[in-house]
Amino acid sequence: MRRGSDTRLIHLGALLAAAAIALSFPSMAPSPYEITVGIAILNYAVLSTSWNFVGGFTGYISLGHGAFAGLGAYGTGLLVARAGLPPFAALFTAAALVALIAVPVGYAALRVRGASFVIVSIALVLILLLVFQSWASFTGGSRGLVVPRPFPGMLRAEHHRTFYFLFLALLAVTLSAWWVIDRSRFGMGLKAIREDEDKAQSLGIPTYSYKLVVFVVSAAFTALAGGLYALWFGDLDPVFQFSVLGGAYMVLMALLGGVRHLYGPLLGAVAVGYALEYAKVEYGDTPLHLVVAGLLLGVVVMFMPDGVIPAATALIGRFRRSGETSIREVTAAELRERREQPNRTEVKDGERSGT
Repeated sequence: MRRGSDTRLIHLGALLAAAAIALSFPSMAPSPYEITVGIAILNYAVLSTSWNFVGGFTGYISLGHGAFAGLGAYGTGLLVARAGLPPFAALFTAAALVALIAVPVGYAALRVRGASFVIVSIALVLILLLVFQSWASFTGGSRGLVVPRPFPGMLRAEHHRTFYFLFLALLAVTLSAWWVIDRSRFGMGLKAIREDEDKAQSLGIPTYSYKLVVFVVSAAFTALAGGLYALWFGDLDPVFQFSVLGGAYMVLMALLGGVRHLYGPLLGAVAVGYALEYAKVEYGDTPLHLVVAGLLLGVVVMFMPDGVIPAATALIGRFRRSGETSIREVTAAELRERREQPNRTEVKDGERSGT
């Protein structure tokens, strides 16, 4: 019990320290550029955590989640630029529309498993890329779509600072939703699907309904991240928004940190996001950032297949077990005293009852 309470205190302390660092980061950043890097990492964290609703709970690997981020971004941008909706009203409206679109998509995609599901998810991204590139009169096509800024009178540095906190708030909401599901009966059913879907169905769990619900929830949070990115960045390109690489990055970040842990995708987003941004700055438009992502994926698969957090937890547990006293290190006198202790207690209890 003492060890469990100590572990909870350590987790709470680490959480408070991480929150303090995240909240104070804009004031400590030496220039607005570092804040933009922080926004990019937070965006990655929201996207990978959103992906983890499906990948972490059900074990279904989707490489096409970038489609929902792109739909959220273009939906928000089009509602602002074409329909004249207020920016944040457009953000939540677009997320709701993407959630509705995810229902028939999930209804079709979740009927298959394994590699077939991966192929279906990739096909969704490629189809949307062709549609948004070809429909130039409405989406802007390859010319892109310019999204009006939600705070037109704000200086650029303050603009970045404001969106940093908006992304941080969205990340907090996404993590909270994942935490609630993880500790619910619904989450237990999803994890049963991940371990053995056929057995879970035989036990009476409505596996298809559970998968569809969590798929829609994941799509909604992914769309919110994409829409907030559109309001921040202000310029959308279908090649970038509907890229298979986007979904691959989400998977890599979640796998690196650990898909079965709340903070796994967040840790992976910090590591992979910083590495990608560093490679882009140092080496420009060269494909070296893809090499970096591939190397990170190789390290994860070879040395930490369950992620950094499970590997670190196992290592700490190994040190704890090695530090514990084994029975071979206990003297004979100590063993005799431990055996005699219950007998002494029984004698004292008998004397009390006799008096």
